[in-house]
Amino acid sequence: MSIPTEPIGSIPRPRELLAAMAAHGAGEIDDAALAEEQKRAVSDTVRRLEEIGSPVVSDGEQTKPSFATYPIAGLDQLAPDGVVIPFADGHQRQLPLLTGGPFRYQVHAEKYLRAAQEQATVPVKQAVIAPSALSLLYPPGGIDGYSQESFLADLADEAEADIRGCLDAGAPVVQLDFTEGRLSLKLDPSGGVLDQFIALNNTVLERFSPEERARIGVHTCPGGDQDSTHSLDVDYAGLLPKLLQLKAGNFYVQLASEPEPDKILALIADHLPADARIFIGVTDPIDPRVETAEEVRDRVLAAARHIPVDRLGTCDDCGFSPFADDTSTSRETAFAKIKARIDGTKLAAAELGV
Repeated sequence: MSIPTEPIGSIPRPRELLAAMAAHGAGEIDDAALAEEQKRAVSDTVRRLEEIGSPVVSDGEQTKPSFATYPIAGLDQLAPDGVVIPFADGHQRQLPLLTGGPFRYQVHAEKYLRAAQEQATVPVKQAVIAPSALSLLYPPGGIDGYSQESFLADLADEAEADIRGCLDAGAPVVQLDFTEGRLSLKLDPSGGVLDQFIALNNTVLERFSPEERARIGVHTCPGGDQDSTHSLDVDYAGLLPKLLQLKAGNFYVQLASEPEPDKILALIADHLPADARIFIGVTDPIDPRVETAEEVRDRVLAAARHIPVDRLGTCDDCGFSPFADDTSTSRETAFAKIKARIDGTKLAAAELGV
């Protein structure tokens, strides 16, 4: 497509997979039975994305426990009382705390990528968690014999390996999920934590060549879980100028749910790096109403008034089910919204003559 369009991440899991996950957790089925259901879910997800014309697909995170915690699934050096993430509707998510070192990923995203590639006939992108999110695992009181400095060095090595494994496996783009960026300004309005996050992520991104960084992107949003957000009330003006300092070639920016999109687009235009592409969110996963292709078209045309068309792309605002237990959006609604994004982007491209 002349204006590229890409999925962001999670798609609600089929009922059969959710049932298998519950049965596995209860000890009623074994690992092999769960793996078979997971494979079917990935296959169905890839097939349906291809059928609606997605030029790039993903596995919809069908087998990830969550977009954030997949690297530590099975790690035994964890305590349950970590950072609490409060959402606007009152529910919370809580990260664990690391209790010992050295820190090592238990799962790398290349595993998910290769499983999806086996099912796909078009390129498969891969989302990974940004190292800044996992930096929150280190306890404020420290760990005896394992300094924060040592932890961050190990984390940077593991995050690099996570990204590089996906690039080497043929992913056209690897997307860092950086939802904690906007949240950090709610937790620390001074911006100090955000500065630390940007510095840590750049420490990893700077290990890649310019050609490799052109295939790396960063996604930002205010969180989307159980039809609620954790930081939509935080002004993008505090985040975007710093976010766009990240050494990445692509930026995926939630925009469909913003009340003043033109203001945000002007801000992006003012700070857009010379060699970067901006993918704007044109569908809102939290809104149960399915956007029309014409609405998507109009959002793209509005963006093109601020951003050169050759540096513009489209995406969904966020994943549709970032945690495996989030069933607030149906699978059918998610695919309908994705189709509207694809069709609307085509309409905009035709009107813009590209």
